[in-house]
Amino acid sequence: MTRSQPRRARGTVGHANSALNLRLVLAGFGLVTMVVFAVLAFRAELAWLGVACVIFAVVAVVDLAVIQRRRAARRREQPGVRHSLFE
Repeated sequence: MTRSQPRRARGTVGHANSALNLRLVLAGFGLVTMVVFAVLAFRAELAWLGVACVIFAVVAVVDLAVIQRRRAARRREQPGVRHSLFE
C-alpha cells in the first residue's frame, strides 16, 4: 500500500512533507520544456544536447508518476479534502 508520505518524513498530516500539487505543476513544466528543447537541439544537429534533454524529460515523467501515486494515497487517506497548489 502506498502512503502519502514516507514513514520517516518530517512532515505530518497537518503539515505535508512536500507540496504535491506544486511539484506536479513544476514537473509538467519541466517535461514540456525539455521536450521542446530536445526537438530544437536535434533540429540544430546538437545530438548530445538533445539526448541530455530527453533524459531530463524521462526524469520528469518518473517524477510525475511518483507525484500522482502520492496524491492518490493522500486522497484515500483524506477523502473529500481539497488541497491548494501549495499544500
